[in-house]
Amino acid sequence: MNVHAVPEGFISLPRSSPLLDLLGPAYGRGEGLHLEIGLRADNRHANGRGTVHGGVLATLADVGMGYAMAFSSEPPLPLITASMTLDYLGAVRVGDWIVVRLEHHKRGRQLAFATVSLQVGGRVVARANAVFAVPQPDS
Repeated sequence: MNVHAVPEGFISLPRSSPLLDLLGPAYGRGEGLHLEIGLRADNRHANGRGTVHGGVLATLADVGMGYAMAFSSEPPLPLITASMTLDYLGAVRVGDWIVVRLEHHKRGRQLAFATVSLQVGGRVVARANAVFAVPQPDS
């Protein structure tokens, strides 16, 4: 098996952004609250020590939480990240397949909350928590 192959079940994300296009290609598996985001780390993602830069992991965490929460309703919610914290728990190397999985979520009228884990081969390398503003329709 090619170690750089995209794992089974992952397909190109149907929605992207200019920043995600720079980082990607990114892939998704599942939908709504079960959406997982996947990315193969390459040299573009490395810091000076040859491991994946923390900013790349933070971006993936934000995208993973935002997409899963936003696309859990129809039409998708235009959530705005208000706050995010991230704990780095292990190094990610060039060539690793990174998966972002939603662990916890709660959505209210004005705020939404989410937690994701970033995993490489089942090993949790980072965990992030965020608060999102839920935009209100103009009255």
